Amino acid sequence: MKALAIVALALGVVFATQAYAAQDPPADTMQIVREKIKADKKLFVAEIMELTESEAKGFWPVYESYQQDLAKINQRMGKVITEYAENYKTMTDEVADKLVTEASAIEVDRTAQIQSYLPKLKKVLPAKKVARYYQLENKIRALINFELAANIPLVQ
Repeated sequence: MKALAIVALALGVVFATQAYAAQDPPADTMQIVREKIKADKKLFVAEIMELTESEAKGFWPVYESYQQDLAKINQRMGKVITEYAENYKTMTDEVADKLVTEASAIEVDRTAQIQSYLPKLKKVLPAKKVARYYQLENKIRALINFELAANIPLVQ
């Protein structure tokens, strides 16, 4: 059941990323998709984390802040994917260099974000639950990356 929830969540995020890369989707439709994914992910995290009332009181504000920062990183990656899609058939060395440089910078920023939230999470959760939360985020990211890799063709 939990694995199915992770897959459904990851596919929802991939769907949203692909919709983001599509030609001018209606803004209100994208907002609905984003809000649905956000709500589903929060329910999934709540189920897996098994937080006490006092843990939940400290965790959810940190979670919300983390998700806002993560959304900014994901938007940057969405722009890279969109630019890749726009240039795929006519890719130049210059565009390829720009895209790989930005993708690499995004991963550095993602790692920095993870590290910056570690002390915040340690203040509100025991170490095992901090580890569990990072595992959840990592599993979701791995599934999303797998789906993206399966659907984005290699540079020609």
